[in-house]
Amino acid sequence: MSTLRIARPALALLTGAAVAAQLLTGVPAASADTPADTAPVSVTVNTRAGLATASDTAVGANHAIWDSNLGTNETADLLKAAGVKMLRYPGGSYADIYHWKTHTAPGGYVAPGTDFDTFMSGAKRTGAQPIIIANYGTGSAQEAADWVEYANVTKKYGVKYWEIGNENYGNGHYGADWEADDHADKSPAEYARNVVAYSDAMKAVDPTIKIGAVLTAPANWPDGIVAAGDQATWNDTVLSIAASKIDFVILHWYPPHNDVADVLTKTAHIPDMIHLVRGQIAKHAGARAADIGIAMTEINSGIAYNTQPAALFAADAYAGLMEQGVFTVDWWNVHNGIGTISTVAGHTDYGDFGMLSSAGCTGDVCEPPFNTPFAPYHAISMVSAFARPGDRFVRAATDEPLVAAHAVRRTNGDLAVLLINRDPDGEHQVKIGYDGFTPAAEAPTVQTLTNGATSVSTGHGGTATTQTLPPYSLTTLVLNPAAATTGAPAAPGQPTASDVTDKTATISWPVAAPGASPVAKYEIHRQKGAVTEQLGETPGTSLTVRNLVPGTRYTVNVIARDTAGRVSWASPPLTFTTGTPAKSSCSVRLRDTNDWGNGYVGSVDITNTGTAAVDGWTLHFTWPTAWQSVSSGWSGNWTQNGTSVTVTSTPDNGKLAPGASTSVGFVGAYSGPNVLPAAFTLNGALCTAE
Repeated sequence: MSTLRIARPALALLTGAAVAAQLLTGVPAASADTPADTAPVSVTVNTRAGLATASDTAVGANHAIWDSNLGTNETADLLKAAGVKMLRYPGGSYADIYHWKTHTAPGGYVAPGTDFDTFMSGAKRTGAQPIIIANYGTGSAQEAADWVEYANVTKKYGVKYWEIGNENYGNGHYGADWEADDHADKSPAEYARNVVAYSDAMKAVDPTIKIGAVLTAPANWPDGIVAAGDQATWNDTVLSIAASKIDFVILHWYPPHNDVADVLTKTAHIPDMIHLVRGQIAKHAGARAADIGIAMTEINSGIAYNTQPAALFAADAYAGLMEQGVFTVDWWNVHNGIGTISTVAGHTDYGDFGMLSSAGCTGDVCEPPFNTPFAPYHAISMVSAFARPGDRFVRAATDEPLVAAHAVRRTNGDLAVLLINRDPDGEHQVKIGYDGFTPAAEAPTVQTLTNGATSVSTGHGGTATTQTLPPYSLTTLVLNPAAATTGAPAAPGQPTASDVTDKTATISWPVAAPGASPVAKYEIHRQKGAVTEQLGETPGTSLTVRNLVPGTRYTVNVIARDTAGRVSWASPPLTFTTGTPAKSSCSVRLRDTNDWGNGYVGSVDITNTGTAAVDGWTLHFTWPTAWQSVSSGWSGNWTQNGTSVTVTSTPDNGKLAPGASTSVGFVGAYSGPNVLPAAFTLNGALCTAE
């Protein structure tokens, strides 16, 4: 279990955020400067591989009642300039001690000028929607309902999003107790029962509001842990009881890390993190699953807070979460306060979680003047300019781990590409290739944030296909298409999958609106990184795709092509996972029987379901990610090569008569979302996975 650290707000007596991270400082090991003759980094952007659409609340930040500048015009104007479209109130763990009617937080500091109406005035000036945390820890459903009535009936503010509590798993039930909770029963079941009560009471006042329940982020404490007296994890318990009463789930993410370089790699966890959460929602919400959104209402690098590495992390994480359909990503915090001073990448880091300076001092070291933007502020402003509400993310990938890429297509036909150079010392030449888009010949508009810069620079430079990325930098290109895109069909609507087996799936989609010519056919494209492969085509609106790989996650898009050859933009993405054979000569069941947050005891049950006896067996499976491994195993001979795991029988369990079973076990380790394998072979035969 990762060490728990807490975000310490300025002038606060309680914490604003629980940070499952090791707060280290320093500069990552220097890499050699890129030699002039080094091959350029290959970047691929594929507009046929559509991802999620940027929501109108995607770029957000946290406000806290201990920040006396929460409602000032200067702060609001800075947030507006950064494109912040959602503001969270009243501030992390303070929410579970805050009583809105009296504007008090017993045990904590409440600054003047931070009441709800002042916050709403600032949010309006910013142009941001509010997201409000109802007091679960020391409050009641009636208190929350009264707040909804005041906000939306009396004042007509139209507050849409309401969270029930903050980090309520931190109430002592799992051993750490930073979150206030007056309930005698501190279990996830009790929290879920209260979510139901809060939802009923609050929606009785205003049925149009959206209610959010607190979950734990996969691979972040206490995810995976079943506490004493519980039957399941926090997430499974909460969703099993409250899924029918909520409209979104709430995640917080402060990635556990070893150092600066390590935290910059953690954004690779995002697709699997969100995939697992969507799977948990689908398991418990059934037909409502598609209507339950995901909100990341606290996020921070937890290291190098005010310097360029945090900016690189912020841009990569915001873009990565948005392209997975997270509807808001809210930085912790607008103002937070000075912490431990260090030097990172040649610049002073003040240990301040804030986007903006609080002008605090430690000894003879003082922060810059009040409201001076720190590096993450500039990164967040670049994200809001890069991916505007309504822009559709498309796949982008690179062949260099130190360079990351994201891309969006815009409704006017333009394309924007965000390039992130995570190399602290070496610039990188990049060569950009496009699939489904031809850029205009003129030089693109370029935005750049370099290490130590106090603002984002804008100009024209390089070409649409070649750019030079400075060390530790963010670069955004905005590209016009070479030719007008008018006349093409509209993108097909959201596809769905049915009758999914081990090797087939039926994909269906709504009819696409034609452009200048009738739609001739639809093509189904599978995403493989930034490359796509066509799985089939049809003149209709449904197709059964075949020859799929069992136990494999597929993401596909549908594209319409008209009789003149014009091609639509890609549909929204559809992700599904193929199963294993309904009948086989073997069956395998893998279970996580005891999890502690970054490791677990695994049990694998093997059954001979064939008609012939087995005399000696070899079990094989592959981990879905590179951060999963077998630490040790028993009742078999365990070996791992890369992500491939092989287990061979022992003299004691090698003979399996028809219908006979045996079990083997292992200790598994993971440092990211623990997506369990879905396909197994026994003596080369694909087994039925239970």
